[in-house]
Amino acid sequence: MSAARLIAPHWLPPLVGIGSGVLFLAAIELLVRAGAINRFIVPLPSEVAASFPRVITEEDILHRFAQTAWECFAASFLLTGFGVALGALMHRVRLIRLACETWVAAFASAPLVLAYPLFLVLFGRSTMTIIMLAFLSGLPPVVLKTVEGLAATRRVLINVGRSFKLTPAQQFWKILFPSALPTIFVGIRLGMIFALINVVAVEFLINFGGLGQVINELAERYDLPGTYAAISFVMLVSIVFFIVTERAERWLRS
Repeated sequence: MSAARLIAPHWLPPLVGIGSGVLFLAAIELLVRAGAINRFIVPLPSEVAASFPRVITEEDILHRFAQTAWECFAASFLLTGFGVALGALMHRVRLIRLACETWVAAFASAPLVLAYPLFLVLFGRSTMTIIMLAFLSGLPPVVLKTVEGLAATRRVLINVGRSFKLTPAQQFWKILFPSALPTIFVGIRLGMIFALINVVAVEFLINFGGLGQVINELAERYDLPGTYAAISFVMLVSIVFFIVTERAERWLRS
């Protein structure tokens, strides 16, 4: 068999993913109808699908979606700029790296969402509280992956840059940064995932705007199909963010 036949068509993985999701939802539907899963905990997927038009029209879901997406974008912009800059500084200054790398790693595991009362005092019940919490939560993976990517640059490339008498700034932008870009984007994606989780969580906790507030309101009314529909919109935000970052990575690497 030729090598060309061993390569799956580009449309096959998405088709398998969609098919798996449909089969999973069909299985949940059958289990709920059979009574194996309590429908007061997990609603019928068909009821969730039927509630989408109602949630869109009655809960102003598109406006809330736009607000959550904006908060995620703002937090992602901040964590990308500051995270890459801090990671480059830690790579450049060995003393700072040895002193702070462990603390940054520990900061990544801290449940910062529990500090939302402090941020409410600092920024008030506003969008800024949500953005800053999401920014700080997504910052550590960007910093750590930037350090990892820059440190993994092959020594031969650095030596070639020195042979051409490149300045430190030229070495960074022409050698170190392009070499570390794939790893940096892994950190950015992780940071965006943490940011999205914290955006929705804080919106839910302080009941302020966005999809998190919709989930809170629907859950308090015990509208399970609507609640699961709103959660599906959160998943849509994460998919959009993943596609955008993937396209941006391809564009920067081309």
